[in-house]
Amino acid sequence: MPGRLFLTTPVAEVAIALGAGDWPEDEPPRRNMAPGQDVLVFDGNVLKRMRWGMIPVGRVNARGRPVMETIINARSETVFDKSAFKGVGRAVVPADGWYEWTGKARRKQPWRLRAADEGLLFFAAITDHWDAPDGRRIAQVATVTCEPSEDVRSVHDRMGVLLPLASVSTWLSGPEAEARALAVPFSDGSLIVEPAGDVDWTAP
Repeated sequence: MPGRLFLTTPVAEVAIALGAGDWPEDEPPRRNMAPGQDVLVFDGNVLKRMRWGMIPVGRVNARGRPVMETIINARSETVFDKSAFKGVGRAVVPADGWYEWTGKARRKQPWRLRAADEGLLFFAAITDHWDAPDGRRIAQVATVTCEPSEDVRSVHDRMGVLLPLASVSTWLSGPEAEARALAVPFSDGSLIVEPAGDVDWTAP
């Protein structure tokens, strides 16, 4: 929703699509990006790497109690209102798609979800920093989720908020009311859902 991402488009092309300037490095395709790993994030100015998963040290819930779990996905219905998300930034995570699983344990069927037009997908996200005990300041990101589209409904009851390229700037820096309005299911018929039995889950 998403739980694993993949990015096979060259990063230089991603940077051009987002108007993020030149990307100085060649990178191999990443077919299995998991929470806890670094993913590419666009903050409105540049592409950078951030750890996927927000460790909410110092954040509290509405009752004033510490938030303990690492946040991988934030619900769009509450991301603008929960005290645990106060002060976070907005960003976009580019990807070619993501994976979902259905079925029972040990017999789960993996599914690949990607754009029907084979283009990039832009996941709405929030960002934060964690001051680690060893003195490092770690940039971290969580994707934002919403109700599923009809394309996704058969494999999961949530999906990432996917932004049309023309709406990326609004999510990044527009008024909160306009950003909220973008947190809706992707247009029906815009995604392909296909079996993903060909993926090597041990590879990065």
